[in-house]
Amino acid sequence: MRDFAGKTAVITGGGTGMGRELARQLTAEGCNVAMCDVSEAAMAETKALCEADKLPQGLRVTTHMADVAIEDHLKRFRDELAEQQSTDRIHLLFNNAGIGGGGSLFTSTREQWERTFNICWGGVYFGVRTFLPMLMKADEAHIVNTSSVNGFWASLGPSQSHTAYGAAKFAVKGFTEALITDLRLNAPHIKCSVVMPGHIGTSIVSNSRKVQNGSERLSDDEVARARQRLNAAGVDTAAMSSEDIQALAAERARQFLEEAPTTAAQAAKIILDGVKDERWRILVGDDANLLDTRVRESPERAYDAQFFESFAKEVGWRVS
Repeated sequence: MRDFAGKTAVITGGGTGMGRELARQLTAEGCNVAMCDVSEAAMAETKALCEADKLPQGLRVTTHMADVAIEDHLKRFRDELAEQQSTDRIHLLFNNAGIGGGGSLFTSTREQWERTFNICWGGVYFGVRTFLPMLMKADEAHIVNTSSVNGFWASLGPSQSHTAYGAAKFAVKGFTEALITDLRLNAPHIKCSVVMPGHIGTSIVSNSRKVQNGSERLSDDEVARARQRLNAAGVDTAAMSSEDIQALAAERARQFLEEAPTTAAQAAKIILDGVKDERWRILVGDDANLLDTRVRESPERAYDAQFFESFAKEVGWRVS
């Protein structure tokens, strides 16, 4: 699919980050966009940015409230799209929505763990299931599933558990790779890609807290766990209040967004270029490419502390 003009794209998680930038770049190329998110305000901002970029005449950008972990929400999104976009087919499906959290089977609640897994994996599975009939009706189509470097390396380093997100992103990667053959046999006009970003400047840290806690602030349990991690990393937290811990968490979210080596706009361009080139495997960022090489070279060492420390130093990731 070398040209997006006149096509129709579905984007989950279109309110912020890579989803927002995909919407902006697709509409700039003349592609109709239907996006969903759990934040109506965030989607309205994305739509306004698309419109500020001077949409081509007659182009449609629609917004739809949906929690991708709930299949009925996606079915409602599909039906609204068909009505509002006046179409029975789509050409591009970006299963982009995701959150973090629920890292540990021991210190996270089951609800937190499953919330992360059900959005990051379930949202992709339900997305493909729901929109496949509309993709089938297109003359050409492409499914783009967002995994992560955590889809081939299930870690944030040796001092932080990361099981829910890692498990979900491995599932997304495996599912997409299996789809290559399934589509070739049953719907050869539909291609698919798995996207594996490194550190991209998005609001996923603060957005994940909103979804998990209803607020950007840490819960009391999260404050306690953050204090434990800091102590384990050699930081004396005895004199630190809960608000000091909250301030550190807010600063971490800011750094993740503003100091990333790859911006969301750069990531979106890499993804769209990968779709045009029909690449089934799209690594996003120099850090993602280097980590992929390192894990392939030394898979047995991938979870050693020295492996992470060496890699983090080379790419500029924060160790603590």
